[in-house]
Amino acid sequence: MESERDNQAYGKNYGAHRPGITSQEMADYYSNWAKSGDYEKDLCPGRYNGPTICAQALADHYKENRETVKILDVAAGTGFLGEQLTKLGFRNLDALDPAQGMLDVAKEKGIYHRLVCDFLGPNQLDIDKDSYDCAAIAGGMGEGHIPYKGLDELIRIVKQGGLICIVMREEYLSTVEEYRGNLEKHMQSLVDSGKWARISRNVVPNYSFNKNGVVFKYRVC
Repeated sequence: MESERDNQAYGKNYGAHRPGITSQEMADYYSNWAKSGDYEKDLCPGRYNGPTICAQALADHYKENRETVKILDVAAGTGFLGEQLTKLGFRNLDALDPAQGMLDVAKEKGIYHRLVCDFLGPNQLDIDKDSYDCAAIAGGMGEGHIPYKGLDELIRIVKQGGLICIVMREEYLSTVEEYRGNLEKHMQSLVDSGKWARISRNVVPNYSFNKNGVVFKYRVC
């Protein structure tokens, strides 16, 4: 039954977001999931539409010269977002993810120039300041995932005038302790301090497992 398979996939996804999971446990979980060969089957389009939503958000922003826009795919996983961006004409893509097992799968697809295995925040990445025109996150926000202060590092590595796009499950804004009362407050503090300016905040349906998502777009100042 399809609903049974959906429930099994939801359970596996929950395992990566379970309350109290550490960042290292999260990365190891994803590596093992990718190595099992089930990850891309479990989070197939229909169940998980975050990469498609994020890619379209970038396509709406970059109407022309997409092949020259240098993008960092943050929490790239096995390359779901990179594949969608490639379909839309983007070619200059790098990947960042803390799970080496995920990046090993992504590397085989040949869509990224550079693959960096590291966590985003609070550490400084091995990436130069002002390296990218855009940084995009699809699915990288959650329990034990990217801390809200990791946004500061994205601002460092994205050029002035560049785009930061974050697509995540809407309910995580209130159910994830790291984000509840912190994430959007920090986003606003970065606006108030002149680090970036908000372009849009849109709630979208059917982000993952029939749950709403939210798409944040900011311009680096």
